[in-house]
Amino acid sequence: MNDQEIEAIIGGYHGDPFGVLGPHAKDSVRGGSGGPWEIRAFLPHAEEVEVLAGGKSVPMQRRHPAGFFEAELPSKPGSYKFRLKGYDGNRYEMEDVYRFPPVVTDHDLHLFLEGTNYEAYNTMGAHRTTVEGVPGTRFAVWAPNALMVSIVGDFNTWDSRQYPMRARVGGVWEIFLPGVGPGTVYKYSLKSRHRGYSQIKADPYGFAMEVPPKSASIVVDLNTHKWGDDEWLQQRAQVNLLENPMSVYEVHLGSWQRSEDGSPMTYRQLATTLVDYVKEMKFTHIELMPIAEHPFAPSWGYQVTGYYAPTSRFGTPEDFMYFVDACHQAGIGVIVDWVPAHFPKDAHGLAYFDGTALYEHEDPRLGEHRDWGTLIFNFGRNEVKSFLISNALFWLKKYHIDGLRVDAVASILYLDYSRKPGEWIPNRFGGNENLEAIECLRKFNEVAHQVPGAITVAEESTAFTGVSRPVYLNGLGFTMKWNMGWMHDMLHYFEHDPIHRKYHQNAITFSMVYAFTENFVLPISHDEVVYGKRSLLDKMPGDEWQRFANARAFLSYMYGHPGKKLLFMGAEFGQTAEWNAETDLQWWLLQFPVHQGLQRCVTALNALYRTEPALYEVEFQYWGFEWIDFHDSDNSIISFVRRAKRKDDYLVFVCNFTPTTHMTYRVGIPEAGGHREIFNSDAGLFGGGNLGNGGYVEAEPTASHGRPASAVLTIPPLGVIVLKPTRPLAALPPEPEPRYHDEPGHHA
Repeated sequence: MNDQEIEAIIGGYHGDPFGVLGPHAKDSVRGGSGGPWEIRAFLPHAEEVEVLAGGKSVPMQRRHPAGFFEAELPSKPGSYKFRLKGYDGNRYEMEDVYRFPPVVTDHDLHLFLEGTNYEAYNTMGAHRTTVEGVPGTRFAVWAPNALMVSIVGDFNTWDSRQYPMRARVGGVWEIFLPGVGPGTVYKYSLKSRHRGYSQIKADPYGFAMEVPPKSASIVVDLNTHKWGDDEWLQQRAQVNLLENPMSVYEVHLGSWQRSEDGSPMTYRQLATTLVDYVKEMKFTHIELMPIAEHPFAPSWGYQVTGYYAPTSRFGTPEDFMYFVDACHQAGIGVIVDWVPAHFPKDAHGLAYFDGTALYEHEDPRLGEHRDWGTLIFNFGRNEVKSFLISNALFWLKKYHIDGLRVDAVASILYLDYSRKPGEWIPNRFGGNENLEAIECLRKFNEVAHQVPGAITVAEESTAFTGVSRPVYLNGLGFTMKWNMGWMHDMLHYFEHDPIHRKYHQNAITFSMVYAFTENFVLPISHDEVVYGKRSLLDKMPGDEWQRFANARAFLSYMYGHPGKKLLFMGAEFGQTAEWNAETDLQWWLLQFPVHQGLQRCVTALNALYRTEPALYEVEFQYWGFEWIDFHDSDNSIISFVRRAKRKDDYLVFVCNFTPTTHMTYRVGIPEAGGHREIFNSDAGLFGGGNLGNGGYVEAEPTASHGRPASAVLTIPPLGVIVLKPTRPLAALPPEPEPRYHDEPGHHA
């Protein structure tokens, strides 16, 4: 060891601190444990230091006035400690960080670097552990272009010189800090090999972060919560959600409902208030807008800096686990928005992490979303794939999340997304598809679906084929996809005055042309009630009665249309103002009967959807839906049949999208006989005029609309009625016995 190495250590730019600090054989050629050994330490806060080893005390000599100490021992030391006298006169003992061996295995590093460590969160980041009988925390971070990485926090007065980390293969840096436990606040200090770049960064794999605007990572133990949702997880693994009800309540946690003092509710408060409300409203799932840590609240969570940390605005990681657990124990699934499309440029985040474009692309034609002011992940880089796919599994496994809704998939798929000619680079075949991103999404979906019962949902607005088809069929592998076209057509249709709707009949029916090309979710999302788009109720034309009747008719048609359902918070009771993330919903509106009626209507629609197999068993195949009539554009009336797996289990929907009442309107019915009117959006309970068929109609054996029977109906204004045959379902035939290859007539 020479003076230049000492200067590098005390200057905080030595790239191999474990090669200098800690115990070392004095005769480097001979080595072994028989000869003399040196122990070296950099302790700038110490006036005096001695080594406590084998029951003896050996004073250390100050080699440099900045606090570099040495001591010689006659043989290789085992465990030892330092006893220090600080400049304040106090004495205390501490472990030597640099006496401990590597704590990340070569195998884990190999998988991480080749992009196949899909649980990299068990390797990287901060983890409580015990090494050689000493409790502490191990840290690991990927920074291949760093000259030096050190860990800083209150434990070393944020001195970047004091705990430089060990460099491992592939640019992973690691260290074990004895005595550091949960609640410790920390960051990484990086000095780059390039351009003299130096920055203090939060942990990309940090499991918790400080409440913004603070931005440090926090050591936490994610294994302390005692889960009580075993029954839910077992049931989830056995259920095919594609053939079961899925009615989603989309929520922004910070603005759903606030405490009396105006502050956002905590995870634990929401575990009672929100869960009880969603259960009462009979939704099957909650979808949370991004809950990963984000510095800028008005981004609504879509600009993430802490991909592995639930936002601390509402509590701790264990508090969020408590919330998810409460949802599951109440029979409610939890979907979270996941944002692998882009990340912000905040200095403490992933951007320019080690002085180079590490997680992003260097070329802005590949690496920057200029519309959003964010950076795009380099999906072709192995370590980035490990980071992203591991993050997906992290939420599914550590937090028992039931599904991930992937944001802005179109921006991931296309290199020219929102770019003008010359602002993007074609792929190797000259096309505009991001081939590396497509490969990453497919692998993500393959791995995510290995978690029993977990689902993935794409927010994708283009005509990219096979988004919700399996990877082995050359699809992207998502479970479902948002039907953005349906949403825009429907809202466009209902914004027209009813007198003009006859000219836009195609808007209400066009979705059925492509309804079964994907596994669709019908979304009325937060994006449709902000930035001047008005609330759902405010989009509806007419006076107050017509606006509410329109809203009920629209939602009733939505629940009858094939596809899973999603409704953004506030729409269920008729929020009149646009959504504002800075305050809570207009709950005071529920003092008025019209808003109570709309809320009861949505509850009834959820109940109908959950109890009628015809509405959920066959949502993604054409044989679950049959038009009766969609030609009556003059009256803006449509009618259709929804069928369950059993053909004799069906419902008839008749929808009137004008304020005209029809007292003797004939509609074709699949069979003659009695039919109950099991739902009427004009019911007085919902705030309607109570026009209908008295709960019962008799279908006559008179053919109409290509059906063998028909019924003369009273169709309420701006109303939807649902009919169900009164006769019992026929007994199912017994299951056929299995056929074997040697039986006559068998064709292999």
